[in-house]
Amino acid sequence: MTEPMPRPEVADPRSAERPAEPQFDYVEEFVRYQLSKSLGGPRGMLESALPFIAFTVVWVVSRDRTGLPLSPLYLSLGAALATAVVLGLIRLVQRQSVRFVLQAIFPTAIAAIIAARTGRAEDVFLPGILYNGFLALISAFTIAIRKPLVGFIIGAAIGDPTGWMSDRGLVKMTSKLTAVLAVPYVTRFVIQLPLFLTGHIVLLGVAKVVLGWPLLLAALFVIGLMLSKGRTPMEGSSLTSRSNPVAAPESGHDPQP
Repeated sequence: MTEPMPRPEVADPRSAERPAEPQFDYVEEFVRYQLSKSLGGPRGMLESALPFIAFTVVWVVSRDRTGLPLSPLYLSLGAALATAVVLGLIRLVQRQSVRFVLQAIFPTAIAAIIAARTGRAEDVFLPGILYNGFLALISAFTIAIRKPLVGFIIGAAIGDPTGWMSDRGLVKMTSKLTAVLAVPYVTRFVIQLPLFLTGHIVLLGVAKVVLGWPLLLAALFVIGLMLSKGRTPMEGSSLTSRSNPVAAPESGHDPQP
């Protein structure tokens, strides 16, 4: 009786559409890559800032002008929302993920709704101020209980949100990284809250931009320096089985469902 011929492997057509993930020799390289990816890189950070830049510019230009078809507040809100929508359309035309644009559209829409209901231009910045205060508290709390926030970001990237907690080295590393990322959150909250309470709209707009992606890039630079000193091999790390899956052994039979 002849042996059954093995079926030829058929490549998944969807795999050609997905860019291959880079391979890493060291844990620090992998963490640096995943952090940059989760934050959207320079373009994602810029896209999150542009709607508020548009709001501030239109507000400065129109706030003292008369005879406008709409109030300066509504013109500024319209400019912010229009900027966010255009950024989303550009991503769609380029067939790229709109994930980071949506992260700009949703806060902009919420801020616009709040400001439109209250009639106060400074309320556009309130959701962002509260959000940064919340992230600062969450960062400090997760470090205190030894389950740092950055660890969950890395865990989500490898499909195992909690597996890293058993690795003391990773817990220590991600605690330090979480502390660095918390600095921008604390700085924004401490500086912007007094400006909000005193109604300094233009200064709020400037602070939103200056303390936005430039401060985040500075934090990422510090993180890069910290990670560049480490040489923890990926082999044997708790990240290995998830980030570099081992191919299943070859067989002449189909795998069981």
